[in-house]
Amino acid sequence: MGGIGEGDGRSAGPREQTAGTAPKAQLSEDAVRVFRWVSDQGSCDVRTVGATLGLPENCAASAVRTLTDLLLLRHVPEDPDRLVPVAPDAAIAALIAPKEAGLRRQLAEIDQLRGELALLTPLYTEGRRRWQGRPALTEVTDLKTVVGMITEATMRCRREVRTCHPGGGRSPALLEQAFVRDRDMLRRGVRMRTLYQHTARYHLPTQEYARRMTAEGAEIRTLSELFGRMVAFDGETVFIPHQDDLDAAIVIHDPSTVAYLCTTFDHAWSLAEPYQPAWTESSARDEVKQAIVRLLAEGMKDEMVARRLGMSLRTCRKHIAEIMEQLGAASRFQAGYLARVQSSGPAATAPGTA
Repeated sequence: MGGIGEGDGRSAGPREQTAGTAPKAQLSEDAVRVFRWVSDQGSCDVRTVGATLGLPENCAASAVRTLTDLLLLRHVPEDPDRLVPVAPDAAIAALIAPKEAGLRRQLAEIDQLRGELALLTPLYTEGRRRWQGRPALTEVTDLKTVVGMITEATMRCRREVRTCHPGGGRSPALLEQAFVRDRDMLRRGVRMRTLYQHTARYHLPTQEYARRMTAEGAEIRTLSELFGRMVAFDGETVFIPHQDDLDAAIVIHDPSTVAYLCTTFDHAWSLAEPYQPAWTESSARDEVKQAIVRLLAEGMKDEMVARRLGMSLRTCRKHIAEIMEQLGAASRFQAGYLARVQSSGPAATAPGTA
């Protein structure tokens, strides 16, 4: 339909209108009056429509603009000042039908997407049923079963394993067994992060294990104290020791508990130092001594301090003797107190020998 939406530059002339783009204009009483009158007359002169109907010029111009936007009036190509009416059905076909077609396409796409996603519902339901059927926490009391479950989890692991080993170094036999298993994981592209206590830097078999593992791509760090022993696979399964049985373990599948333990590991990891075998003059040695002082100040016995820091009682007492000599303390508690005073300033006076 030639000429629809072609303006002539006049203030009361029509605005450009693309077929299929519905305007936001609404029919006013003035627009209805103009359309009825033009329909009765068959045509009108855009310059005189307002005066003919007794409408103010701006109201008449707004009404004509609305009607042309809605494709209910069109200019005669031979006489741009003359308007003729257009059947509302034709305006509907030009303005609304394209939008309806677009909506139908969108609905078809939505139905297709809904159908494709619905195909996955049985898979999710089946998997959910398996997860819900598996207990969030399993107690395994047989050592061979524990080892077998860890081996199986190691073989299934695809992304990352986090291991936390409090205490001193492990036995050479266990380290060799772990090396073969862990090396295979690393070569599959699994990230491996291991936390030891600083005291593991003393242990020659652990030093060799750390050297071989880091060469394969493992990451190893140490802290003076660790939160507990655990092994986490892919952020989905965590093994922790049984508190009453050294040969038993607790296997955790609950997502919230697993996420909490992995976050705890990540926090400790951010505070830890990269493993270095030779640490006589390192900051790790100072950190161990600071931990000893802090635990002594809390009133812990030598045996408990040694256990907390993963060292032998003999090594612990050697460190304590060095600390007491450096501080001039006559007792372990006084050593802890003097160390706190020195770290906070000379505001307090050391008490007498406890």
